[in-house]
Amino acid sequence: MRVPDMVQVAAGVHLVSGSNTNWVIVKEGDAVTLVDTGYPGDRHLVLRSLAEVGSGPAAVTAVLVTHAHNDHIGSAEFLRATHRIPVLMHRAEVPHARREFLHQVSVGRVLANGWRPGVLPWAVHALRAGGTRNVPVAGARAFPGRGALDLPGRPVPVHTPGHTDGHCAYHLPHAGVLITGDALVSGHPTSSLRGPQLLPRMFDRDRDRALASLEVLEEIDADVLLPGHGPVHRGPARAAARRARESAG
Repeated sequence: MRVPDMVQVAAGVHLVSGSNTNWVIVKEGDAVTLVDTGYPGDRHLVLRSLAEVGSGPAAVTAVLVTHAHNDHIGSAEFLRATHRIPVLMHRAEVPHARREFLHQVSVGRVLANGWRPGVLPWAVHALRAGGTRNVPVAGARAFPGRGALDLPGRPVPVHTPGHTDGHCAYHLPHAGVLITGDALVSGHPTSSLRGPQLLPRMFDRDRDRALASLEVLEEIDADVLLPGHGPVHRGPARAAARRARESAG
C-alpha cells in the first residue's frame, strides 16, 4: 500500500498529497480536524495519513470542505455515514455537495483543452481516481456560525468564491497557516507554472470572482500556505496572492 506524502508545517498541522490533490490534518491533543478528503480513489491514503499522525476516524471531530469537487470530497460521505463525522462547509456549497447541481469542469471542456500540455494525462489519472464518480455528501452541513470554528486548530472560514460559489479557505491564526484549497494553488499537472497561481481558467466557475477572491487572501496574516494542489508555499499570503494575480493577467 502506498504511503502518503506528508509534510508537517506547524505543530499538529500536516499537508498530505494524494492523487494530484491535497488534504490537511490539524491535530490538537487527541482530536483532529480534517480539511478535504481527496479523490474517491484516495480513501486508503486518507485513512493511512490519519494513522501516520497516530490517529484515526474516531478522532476526527469534523471534515471541513474547501469546495465540493470530486477530488476534494471523495471520502467525505464515507466518513460521515460510517463514522458519524460531521461534514461542514460554506452554506453556498451545501447544495453543491449534496449534488443538487454540479459545477465541475465537463469531460467535453477537458477534451476541448486536450491540446494543452499535461491535460490528457491528468484527465486519465482523474478518471482512474474517481473524478467523474457520483459522490454526493448527503449530510452536508453549513458552518454553525460566523468566525472561528470550535474545532482543533480553531480554523476560521474565509469565503473565496470563484472556483465554486461556496469555496472557502481556512485560516489557522495561531499557526500562521492559510489553507487555500483551489482559490490559490502552487502547481497542477495541467499548468506549466510553478508557485502561487490560479488553476487554469477551465476549472473555475466564475473567473472574475476567483480573481477578486485573491484580494481577500491578500488580507490574511499567514506565512505558510497549504494549497489544494502543489507543494507547501512559504511566504506572506499577500505576496502569494499578488503573484497569482500577475500570472493570471
